[in-house]
Amino acid sequence: MMSVWSLVYTEFDPEEEKLREALCTLGNGYFATRGAAFHARARETHYPGTYLAGGYNRLKTRIKDRDIENEDLVNMPNWLCLSFRYPGMDWFDLKNVEILDYRQELNMKEGLLLRRIRFQDAKGQRTVVNERRMVHMSDSHMAALKVTFTPENWSGEIEFCTALDGTIVNDGVERYQGLSNVHLEPLETMETDSEIIYLKVRTNQSKLTIAQAARTSIRCNGDQPEVKRKAIQRPGYIAQHFKLKAKKGSDICLEKIVALYTSKDTASAECGLEASNRVRQANGFDELLNNHILAWKHLWRRFSVEYEENEPPSEDRTGMILHLHTFHLIQTASISTLDLDVGVPARGWHGEAYRGHIFWDELFIFPSFNLRIPEITRTLLMYRYRRLNKARDAAREAGFKGAMYPWQSGSNGREETQKMHLNPESGRWIPDNSRNQRHVNAAIVYNICKYYQATRDMEFLSFYGAEMVLEIARFWADITSYNSELDRYEIHGVMGPDEYHEAYPDAGEPGLSNNAYTNVMVAWVFMEALEILDILPEDRKNEIFEMLSLREEEIKHWKDISRKMRLCFHDDGIISQFEGYDQLEEFDWEGYREKYGDIQRLDRILEAEDDTPDRYKASKQADVLMLFYLFSADELRKIFKHLGYSFEYETIPKNIDYYIRRTSHGSTLSWIVHSWVLARSDRARSWELFEKSLESDISDIQGGTTAEGIHLGAMAGCLNILQICYTGLETRGDVLWFSPCLPEELGRLNMQVHYRGHNLSTEILQDKLRITTCRAVEKPIKIGYKEDIYELEQGKTLEINLVKQKHACKD
Repeated sequence: MMSVWSLVYTEFDPEEEKLREALCTLGNGYFATRGAAFHARARETHYPGTYLAGGYNRLKTRIKDRDIENEDLVNMPNWLCLSFRYPGMDWFDLKNVEILDYRQELNMKEGLLLRRIRFQDAKGQRTVVNERRMVHMSDSHMAALKVTFTPENWSGEIEFCTALDGTIVNDGVERYQGLSNVHLEPLETMETDSEIIYLKVRTNQSKLTIAQAARTSIRCNGDQPEVKRKAIQRPGYIAQHFKLKAKKGSDICLEKIVALYTSKDTASAECGLEASNRVRQANGFDELLNNHILAWKHLWRRFSVEYEENEPPSEDRTGMILHLHTFHLIQTASISTLDLDVGVPARGWHGEAYRGHIFWDELFIFPSFNLRIPEITRTLLMYRYRRLNKARDAAREAGFKGAMYPWQSGSNGREETQKMHLNPESGRWIPDNSRNQRHVNAAIVYNICKYYQATRDMEFLSFYGAEMVLEIARFWADITSYNSELDRYEIHGVMGPDEYHEAYPDAGEPGLSNNAYTNVMVAWVFMEALEILDILPEDRKNEIFEMLSLREEEIKHWKDISRKMRLCFHDDGIISQFEGYDQLEEFDWEGYREKYGDIQRLDRILEAEDDTPDRYKASKQADVLMLFYLFSADELRKIFKHLGYSFEYETIPKNIDYYIRRTSHGSTLSWIVHSWVLARSDRARSWELFEKSLESDISDIQGGTTAEGIHLGAMAGCLNILQICYTGLETRGDVLWFSPCLPEELGRLNMQVHYRGHNLSTEILQDKLRITTCRAVEKPIKIGYKEDIYELEQGKTLEINLVKQKHACKD
């Protein structure tokens, strides 16, 4: 029977090992370590990796007579290294033994990675190895593993090696191979006492110093043996070798406690000293484990979304995957993140894909934090605020006013989007124009506004959020152009979320005109900016006007643009993805599926054929449909009316049907959006796509990408479908709205929600909505359902009959 709290593998599969290493990553928001075996080295089968939140470095590579500089998330020193061998034999490798029994378990409830291997070597010796591992959730600098060796049918000498390896390179993404990848330079190695080894390295461009210290203790059947250790040192590497007499049936237990500090840490004297002292003073594995499990218990109390299916399956795979997605969301950004100046990367801190950069995936990730621990969202938004000046610089260099945030952001907020990317289908390096996705600026405004609606954090809005919103609005005002013949404002030279369309067919330069998603979002940004100016305290509003030299003429111009952004339509009410979309050719979907099978990355296939998706009505992922993902029908009707365009409810299913037939789903986010937008019109299809979305990473449906790092936006998006889409939860107009629309498969949904100082216990059934406030320090909140709004005080329960819409408030 599958446990909803455990991801379990019962066979060793070399071809799947890197995928499992990504899925079994352990982290705490400060650093993360992939789930590679403690004895594994980076080779064809394995890729151990440890990644520090915000641990970036830049290197240059010569490509096509050009120096290309890339900023990468650095693979930090490998602290796992713990191996063994028999006299005269090689160090342990699973490929060289007969595996008799194998079990690997990611225990998500307690944040542990467990591994049990029973094997027989060439001499017929049978041994059992058990491993337990954690990256500590409440002590962000600590990690530990406990490995027990038990000889079943033999006695004799065995040699162990415990090490810290800083000689590793970035080699986790095949298409990046050939690029410069040596990021670390050695500084210091030391054996500080009989049990402790120490390593210090530094990134060679960003000059970030990283120190690790490890204490390896030994017990034989509970007793501490006298062991002579031999130190092995070379630049960037330190190890201890020691030999023991193993006895048949006896346990040899090794505990490796590790501390990791860097030169960026706050309240830290010197990272090397901090790591050495911390590991010397640290408790043993079992004592560390108690606080680690308690921290996870508290997190799960906030984040877990529990549900019941009307016809429960024999094995709840859906429940297990939902826990897996929540687990990785919490590991990427958690309580430890509150002390850091970091964003939230699209691929987590789980690998080197996308080089650890921050994209617009925040749109999909922030809602879970807004509703559970909004302080995390605030911290991640402060990452954007601290890079506001860099966004201003980028706008000015491009010839615009205001702030223009990058499509890909890393250490300091400059544009990190690569100028060239490799198509693995053709082997060619081709220009990358995705930096023209200026809609990331609208996403930042959306995130700020949604955070404010969930928290009413006026301090953040007054001193940080408003400044970002207004400077982004200023950029949008400057990038628009006025078409006097149409009396409409237009935006040229951008890309939409689709990403397949970079330019018009046979155009000499990249960029599209009047992308519908971008233009609607821009109109909405101005509407929000104007509303923020209305709600800011008068004294702060005046200060911002002075600080930004904001003039009433600009505000008047913003109002005009908010009413006159241009949208294009075709085929009787279809919102054109961009101007001229209707002139593109229809694509031969059936023919290409028959020819290639998997055509998710249609752009790569066409480029290899010397063709381009720019010529076709074919999208990589949702573009126009993103509007129906981000806004309710009522909100869109309001925006369209403000723009002077009609918007009937029938617009939604008509556009969904049109674009869903023209999408290859080359992004894991695409299934999420399509499931969401179908939730009201076709619940069965929505649930089907939801279940498909769940498989994105655990089944690696893109054929190898998850091994390079999980897709955090897709994982968070799956949770959003359950906790926001099917519940109809919205934070809008100082009201927490619910409009449940559970698929027939769901009988009950339970979750905790944090809204404006209130902790709410929420239960939703097919015919009933029940909300109870727990302890709260704020005034009563407003709960909305359809046209009715109810006030809910601390300790009260609101119960709404969804069929007859009767309600009752009770103690």
